[in-house]
This record gives sequence, C-alpha cells and structure tokens, in this order.
Amino acid sequence: MKTYLVTGAAGFIGSQLAASLLEDGHTVITVDNLSTGFADAIPKGAVFIKGNCQDQSVIDRLYQWKFDAVYHIAGQSSGEVSYDDPVYDLQTNTQSTLQLLQMCVKTGCRKFIYASSMSVYGDVEEAALPVNEDGIQPAPKSFYGIGKLASEHYLRIFTQQYGIGTAALRLFNVYGPGQNLENLRQGMVSIFLAQALRYGNIHVKGSADRFRDFVYIDDVVRAFSATEKELIEAANMTLNICTGQKTTVGEIVTFIKEKAEKEISVRFEGNTPGDQFGIYGRPGKAVRAIKWEPKVDFTEGMNKMIEWAKTRH
Repeated sequence: MKTYLVTGAAGFIGSQLAASLLEDGHTVITVDNLSTGFADAIPKGAVFIKGNCQDQSVIDRLYQWKFDAVYHIAGQSSGEVSYDDPVYDLQTNTQSTLQLLQMCVKTGCRKFIYASSMSVYGDVEEAALPVNEDGIQPAPKSFYGIGKLASEHYLRIFTQQYGIGTAALRLFNVYGPGQNLENLRQGMVSIFLAQALRYGNIHVKGSADRFRDFVYIDDVVRAFSATEKELIEAANMTLNICTGQKTTVGEIVTFIKEKAEKEISVRFEGNTPGDQFGIYGRPGKAVRAIKWEPKVDFTEGMNKMIEWAKTRH
C-alpha cells in the first residue's frame, strides 16, 4: 500500500479521488483551505490539514510523510473568479505547485500529477479543433489559465532538473454528482442546474452556440489513478482529459429543461471575462500514454447528475 498527498480533498474532484484511493487501502493526506470545498466532503480515513498549499507552514507539516505520489488538485478553479484577485489566483494555482515540487525534491517523492485545465489553450480556431496537446501554441484568456500554464512549465523544469515524473492533466469541463451547487461562478453544468432547480430560471452569459467538452467525474478520477500507475521517473506528460465530443450551451440548457420536471425559463444576458467561445479536445494521447479513455457519455452522465441534484433541492 502507498501513501499519497491529495490536495483539495474537500472539493469536487479531490474528494472523489481521495475516496477511491482510500477504498484501495492506501494512506491519504490532504490539504484544503475550505474556501469553496466542504469539510464533510473529505472522506473518512484521510488525514486532513486545513490551510493553503502555498503557505510554507503547511508545506513544513508534510515533511513527516514519505509520499509515493502527489496529486495536486487544490486551487482557485474559476476563470471568472481569477479576475477578482489575480494575485491570489497565482498563489493558489502556481506558487503552491512550485512549493510542493520543492518538497518532492527534498523528500524524494518521484511522482507529481497536476490538475491543469483546457483553459490554457485560450481561443482555438475551428480548423484546429478538436485540439490536441501539441497542435497549437497555448494562449490563455484568463489569469486562471495563465497560472495553470505556468505550473505546467514548472513541472517540465523539475522533470528535466531533478528527474521527477510529472504529469499535467488538462481537464476539460468536469461534471457529475458531488459538484458544488452552491458556487454559481464555477462549473457550467452545475451553475445551470442549480439555477434551474433553485430559481426556475437559467441565466446564460453569452451565446447558446458556445460549446465545450464535458467529461464525467468518474472518468476523471480514473484518469488520475491511471496516470500515477503509468508515470515513470524523469517523464513529463501533458494530457487532455476529455471525450472528444462537442456539446453546445443550448444543448445543455435544453437537456436540463426536459429533465427538471418543472417550468424553467432561460435568460441570455451578459458575458464572462476570459471566457472561451468554444473548445473540445482529442483524448488520443491519454489513450496511448496511460491506457485511459472516457466511458460515460454526456446523456448518461447528465441523467445521473440531475437525479443526484434533485435530492439536494
């Protein structure tokens, strides 16, 4: 059995990854500042340290363990919110990565897996879609995307300089049961679904023709575990974690309206700073490198999420 650090285990992805690792009999340590996550989401059996991953006092507490791998998922996770406080966004998404990588060097941890984002790509011309990891020069549109891309470069340098196996998983739009329905500024599906069930109205910022690649939470958890299994020392991987399927905002809204079992109105008004108009990706590199592929299609995943959300409202 192994010992893992999973940052952000009070959040959507981190909590479910930590639970999966615990179920397999591993030891899980987690750091979370509870700014958007919930303490009761941290799975029973995980060792919990409350604090910020960019705080040296928190990092110092981690030296008592010998980690087989670090899963760094904690961090401010909204492109829109990154405009509120760009310095904080940089600290949570980039400074934290650097300090955890330095800890790995000092403690001999040889695997580091990072939750990056499709936001690093910025706007992608239609001819380059679905986007692959090496097809375009990333040009983030938000402070959030810039911080994620900077962290990817830190991973690359730590692999080159210190031989740590590193991987940046460029997560596309993750959704599913367990997503934070209270946070109406992060997670397109969860925002629309929460608005529909709570208010009977969906407020869409931007065009219904915008589109995304939605990947189900269970598939994302499998991707993290598969990456750790396949990652070797002195390797540096950048992988799209996506389905390769394009889904428009209009299709999401229509799906929610049909399944909500109540009257739902829709209002199109405003826009979101740094928002990408449309993006979907190629998952082929992940299929080859970590033997992973998505298993849950959008219809199945949305049905599961909506049924779960109804029990919360």
